[in-house]
Amino acid sequence: MASSVVEEKLLENAGSRQVSLPISRVKLIMKSSPDVSSINQDALFLTAKATELFVQYLASYSYKKGTGKEKKTLIYSDLAKAAEESEQFQFLSECL
Repeated sequence: MASSVVEEKLLENAGSRQVSLPISRVKLIMKSSPDVSSINQDALFLTAKATELFVQYLASYSYKKGTGKEKKTLIYSDLAKAAEESEQFQFLSECL
């Protein structure tokens, strides 16, 4: 189900090459890996877009399952709860 949402978002934005994340920052993070020597512009864009979509999905999932809905806010504990309870976000449980 999550992959279909990501695919839909990518298809919606296929014509535009806009991303909300700063490309230079994403490139800096990618270059921090010792395994990366050069980065293709398409790979950089797709990584930034995939990261953006992941963060959007995590935020919307956490908001729907969280306690901040009454105040229309997303709080840290909502993110941590999503990481603990959802199998798909389990890898984030140590970070959150």
